[in-house]
Amino acid sequence: MRPLHPLVRLAAEKKSAAVTDWPGRIGWVVGLLLFITLAYWLMRQGWKWRGTLQGDLPPLPQPPRSPGTPGAARLTVLSMSGRYHGSTTAGQWLDRIVAHGLGTRSRVELTLTDAGLDVVRPGASDFFVPADALREARLDKGIAGKVLTEGGLLIVTWAHGDKLIDSGFRSDRAAEQAEWVTAINNMIDKKHTTEGAAR
Repeated sequence: MRPLHPLVRLAAEKKSAAVTDWPGRIGWVVGLLLFITLAYWLMRQGWKWRGTLQGDLPPLPQPPRSPGTPGAARLTVLSMSGRYHGSTTAGQWLDRIVAHGLGTRSRVELTLTDAGLDVVRPGASDFFVPADALREARLDKGIAGKVLTEGGLLIVTWAHGDKLIDSGFRSDRAAEQAEWVTAINNMIDKKHTTEGAAR
């Protein structure tokens, strides 16, 4: 019988070492799971604490929906489907606002009417920005927790209580966001012009 080549013999003899240190491995897995759970719990507590700090923010305005409500007959200027990425204190893109569900990302249906901006969010709290609360619209690249290419986000600045808020939206058709900036800013300018003339 012909002797086996040394390499063939070495390969035949080499076998994977049996895993015998099960307690050590289980300990590492349990430790990792505990660490992940602790990190998640701390993040959740931080979120709740931030919401408590923002407890002075008034409840969000709701749109006039019933036919008997003044201002219910509204002229639709624009509508858009996309994503809501959150709200921050105006000018401070990392200072996220979480009170009243403003920190919850979601799908969004935006409708701009002569009465204001209607924000419908499936699975999250809807809200309404009256026309006289709108301050500015612009294209930007980021808001707390979301950074895109330059001009990737529609940022709407609005007044709520004594606070100015930036809310970030991303259209399913990004090209239409520039049209939204123009429409909102024209609405704001028209309102200021009308108010100036009335004085």
